[in-house]
Amino acid sequence: MQSLKQKSSAEESSDYVAKPISVGLDIGTTKIVVMIGRENEYGKLEILGVGKADSLGVNKGVVNNISQTIESIQRALQEAEENSGYKVKDVVVGIAGQHIRSIQHSDYISRPNPDEVIEASDVEELINQVHKLTMLPGEEIIHVLPQEYKIDGESEIKVPIGMSGGRFEASFHLVVGQAASIRNVVRCVKSAGLDLSGITLEPLASSDAVLSQEEKEAGVALIDIGGGTTDLAIFKDGIIRHTAVVPFGGNVITKDIKEGCSIIEKQAELLKVRFGSAWPGENKENEIVSIPGLRGREPKEISLKNLSKIINARVVEIIEHIYAEIKAYGHNEPRKKLIAGIVLTGGGSELKHIKQLVEFTTGMDTRIGYPNEHLAGDSDPKLSSPLYATAVGLVMESLRNNSRSAVPFAEMIQKKPIETVEFVPKEEIKIKGIEEVEEVKKPEPIPEPAKPEEKSKGVLDSFFSKIKDFLDNAE
Repeated sequence: MQSLKQKSSAEESSDYVAKPISVGLDIGTTKIVVMIGRENEYGKLEILGVGKADSLGVNKGVVNNISQTIESIQRALQEAEENSGYKVKDVVVGIAGQHIRSIQHSDYISRPNPDEVIEASDVEELINQVHKLTMLPGEEIIHVLPQEYKIDGESEIKVPIGMSGGRFEASFHLVVGQAASIRNVVRCVKSAGLDLSGITLEPLASSDAVLSQEEKEAGVALIDIGGGTTDLAIFKDGIIRHTAVVPFGGNVITKDIKEGCSIIEKQAELLKVRFGSAWPGENKENEIVSIPGLRGREPKEISLKNLSKIINARVVEIIEHIYAEIKAYGHNEPRKKLIAGIVLTGGGSELKHIKQLVEFTTGMDTRIGYPNEHLAGDSDPKLSSPLYATAVGLVMESLRNNSRSAVPFAEMIQKKPIETVEFVPKEEIKIKGIEEVEEVKKPEPIPEPAKPEEKSKGVLDSFFSKIKDFLDNAE
């Protein structure tokens, strides 16, 4: 049995060398997820372990309590490591929040020899030049995403490598965020005992997980409805065209229910998940749910129609904010029309009838985005939920880094052998420790062991002998 176990560990170690382990860390407003995975022989993502913890120190995608966020990361990390059998070294972390904004920028470089072909180093030089741009005070560039290239005036070039020219220019989509918010995220990750292998905008990670290349070519708007924010990423001709973050999410809907129904937040969240609907016309007036009263008070009856009206009002507001961003991109122009429509993902997309409400409000075809297309066939069905779309996308981003983000615990044991010791109960360990200390402090000769007939008397034996002596003397 032991040899079989050693064999499986060796196989796991060799498989680890062949296929790097990737780790994604999703720091959300309501949850923190650590996901460990690798690519299987069919090119699908095999999830080895997932850890999930309540997010206590994040508000609207921004860290506002360092210690609580570190604690939440460590709890999720521990669960993922226990489930997978891997020790995590570094992660790709997702970043979001209302401080994120995007801008369009064009730049160029002059090549000394126009006859030489353009290489990857030229593209890298141009991107590095854009990274040096001066932003507003306190801002920092997160992503420089090339859109289209132009060589000596010839435009609409998607792959410039191999072509020749003197003036090499490109248009870029820049994702910018507050430097302080980014540093806080980095500080939390490092304080949790992890290294950072990359930072990715969360809607970009979600788009990798739920969008097909055909949709990106045709034109699609990805709407990721999270707990604290709703993120937008627009693709057209296979290129990222626009990103935006709206500071409203599922938590705002929960607070509206809490205030509108005069109940506590925990009950409001349960009502939203179990009975909530974004379409008020579905419920009848006589449909009522009873909420237990606090501390012996009378139960509270809530109309499901009123509940759906509260939800509908807030969801419509969120959709209108997002649709305004889609129109600002230029969706109504023929060249920029998003033929593939809208894809909803994130935990908020699981709200009943939200797909129909989005279609009604925007007039665009809509579907729910699930990350199951990239997952291995034997994956846990729970991981196919839109709730895990961002985490799956972050693991996919980590795969591209081709780094060893996690080490099997078995490999760590092999590198640092540990002497096997016999199991000893806790009490005996303490007694042994005391004896050892006494032997060091008092190096006195050890007396010879008593003969069998000279057993030391117990407390009761001593007590009875004293009584016997007293009675003998009394006689």
